[in-house]
Amino acid sequence: MTSLITIREYETNDKDEVINLIKLNIPEFFAEEEEEDLKSYLETERELYYVLLYDEKIVGCGGINFADNKTIGKISWDIFHPDYQGKSLGTKLLKHRIDKLNSIETIQRITVRTSQVAYKFYEKQGFELFEIKKDYWAPGFDMYNMEYKRS
Repeated sequence: MTSLITIREYETNDKDEVINLIKLNIPEFFAEEEEEDLKSYLETERELYYVLLYDEKIVGCGGINFADNKTIGKISWDIFHPDYQGKSLGTKLLKHRIDKLNSIETIQRITVRTSQVAYKFYEKQGFELFEIKKDYWAPGFDMYNMEYKRS
């Protein structure tokens, strides 16, 4: 039987499930203090945010933010349940957001800020590394600034 994969916009009642996703990824992909950063993001900084459902269960999430008069689209806060990583679901969610950004006329660049533990995923999807800042997110979590190069 084929599993049903749905991507939809985040709703405020998804918050607990999204926060649980980051908890499941600490300390491998996120520092403990980033849980509070995510809560703040969801409450005050979220512009476009999506959840990916697998058989009606939220197993991933990720957003888009804008900068420089909506000429830059920033991929933000990609998080997947550990049991669903490595199954191309992150690629589906990223492609969904890149397609969305490509449909917005003002967007000239697509960027992502990630860490050394996840940057290879973005590299495989067409992002190129242009800056590294040591211990940016937290001690041991460097910031890898990347830009999308494929159209």
